[in-house]
Amino acid sequence: MSTFKAPKGTYDLIPPDSAKYLAVREAIAAPLRNSGYGYIETPGFESVELFARGVGESTDIVTKEMYAFETKGGDKLALRPEGTASVLRAALEANLHKAGNLPVKLWYSGSYYRYERPQKGRYRHFSQVGAEAIGAEDPALDAELIILADQAYRSLGLRNFRILLNSLGDKECRPVYRAALQDFLRGLDLDEDTLRRAQINPLRVLDDKRADVQKQLTEAPLLRDYLCDACKAYHEEVRELITAAGVSFEDDPKLVRGLDYYTRTTFEFVHDGLGSQSAVGGGGRYDGLSEMIGGPALPSVGWALGVDRTVLALEAEGVELELPATTSVFAVPLGEEARRFLFGKVTELRKVGIAADFSYGGKGLKGAMKNANRSGARYTIVAGERDLAEGVVQLKDMESGEQTAVGVNEIVAELEARLG
Repeated sequence: MSTFKAPKGTYDLIPPDSAKYLAVREAIAAPLRNSGYGYIETPGFESVELFARGVGESTDIVTKEMYAFETKGGDKLALRPEGTASVLRAALEANLHKAGNLPVKLWYSGSYYRYERPQKGRYRHFSQVGAEAIGAEDPALDAELIILADQAYRSLGLRNFRILLNSLGDKECRPVYRAALQDFLRGLDLDEDTLRRAQINPLRVLDDKRADVQKQLTEAPLLRDYLCDACKAYHEEVRELITAAGVSFEDDPKLVRGLDYYTRTTFEFVHDGLGSQSAVGGGGRYDGLSEMIGGPALPSVGWALGVDRTVLALEAEGVELELPATTSVFAVPLGEEARRFLFGKVTELRKVGIAADFSYGGKGLKGAMKNANRSGARYTIVAGERDLAEGVVQLKDMESGEQTAVGVNEIVAELEARLG
């Protein structure tokens, strides 16, 4: 047994469970690829300053949870705690916004890292699929992304999730609400750290999960009561477009996202079967983020969905994904001549798209057939010297137990026909 273990708060994805994660990633990505989103991949680490500016210096992510380090050359880097800032940085660096086709629509998949107390559904290393539409201010884009996420979850068979929706206003109306909220918070019995957070970004206090804080926030002023006419109209159009698409949602006037860059539309996907860690994904509009990190004005919107949380939600609902067979055909050679012949046939089967495996290591018939059973293959090809002398192999249906002789030159076509 190895003396090394996965670091605390992390996990290994191993077969057969890893197939679920791949299926979830594919299901979330499929509607994005079908809607004009191109794939982007960014480095696993970035400048600390990128996240400090973009995510927000007052956020727990930056102050407490980021894995930051200094390189031998003196660069201050951090493992990426989220995807949006990295994707926007990459789009700006590559001048994608200057290609004349806005919005720039991108999707990504990868691992992210936050130092926090590990618990079920909350890890220090986690996987997300995300999407960003960069460079256009249009309620239809906000609605599109919410609809695509809903489509992805439903394609997986998830039903018991809810979409929470709110508006955070913009630079015109949010300052007025911010001042009113700060006045309210000053009158509460809050600890020094929370009061300090209230001075920097009071909306983040609304996102505090502690029961004693939430109890004091019941009479807090609501942002919807301070929205300007433009933000009200924008939000109402988002709501109308989502409703017209047949997607259900709940208005949540207290919903705020934990990152500083969000404006106007904000939303969260929650699943009540996950306990306290109920969020499976979320996102919103972030019209000022590009300017925060040194770029031009590029109104944008996006989301990130947790692959880990989605798998847990599927398990909570008892949804069994239809996963493709890892092996459809298993070849069992008896003797050296059969070994060479069947290895060639396995290669042929793979070339025509049939998942095939081989009994390696020179096992006898009994041991090889045990491996065939464990592989989950629908068919097993067995051949020995006598079979090859007669120009046949034995094809066994592992479900019915029926075994038939098939010509050596017909086996690939026969399996293609049987497996469809």
